[in-house]
Amino acid sequence: MSNFVTYQLLIALQQPARIAIGKLGWFDFPAGQYVYTGSAKKNIEARIARHLAKDKKLRWHIDYLLNCSYASVIKVSRFVEAECQINQKTSGQTLFAQFGASDCHAGCISHLKYIATKTKAA
Repeated sequence: MSNFVTYQLLIALQQPARIAIGKLGWFDFPAGQYVYTGSAKKNIEARIARHLAKDKKLRWHIDYLLNCSYASVIKVSRFVEAECQINQKTSGQTLFAQFGASDCHAGCISHLKYIATKTKAA
C-alpha cells in the first residue's frame, strides 16, 4: 500500500485555449506548461489514471483543462506531504483563482500554476 496522498501533473498546453471550467466559467489559457496539485485519500493511482484517461465524465476543474485537445500530461509526481503543503512550495504564477482549490482552507489561491511559456528551439 502506498503512502502517497498528493500528486502533481505537469501539463503542456500546445496552443492558447479558451475553456469553460465547470461552474467557474470561461478562462483563456496561454500556451505553455502548468502544474496541477491534487490529492486522493484512497487509491491515488486510480485518481491519476482517471486524470490521464481521455474518456471520462468532467467532474473536477482539472478534467476540463485535460479534456482540451491541446493539453497533455507530460509528467506525474507523487508525494507523502499534504496537497496544500506541496502546492504552496511549488513555484509558478496563479492565473485563475479557485482552480482546483474551491474547497481549500489552507489559503491556496489555486492548485493550478502556470510555470513556463512555450519556447521554440533556436
